[in-house]
Amino acid sequence: PHCHSSDTAFVEASGRGEIYSYSVTRQAKPPYVIAYVTLEEGVTMLTNIVDCDLEGLSIGQKVKVKFLDAGEGMALPVFAPA
Repeated sequence: PHCHSSDTAFVEASGRGEIYSYSVTRQAKPPYVIAYVTLEEGVTMLTNIVDCDLEGLSIGQKVKVKFLDAGEGMALPVFAPA
């Protein structure tokens, strides 16, 4: 991601990872979790954590991908505790 190359490709991922860092945002209802998740393949992505106990989250916690319907045939990857 730092070489500025346009030579990119889609690679299938396992959908499993762990929380690298997170923040619980309480400005909107219901509160939601923004997190960096590092996938097993080594890529870190900014995403949301869903279907979780806000007080039970921890850095290093294992998570798995879920897809939220974004309409018009699109789906957004989010993560839930594994």
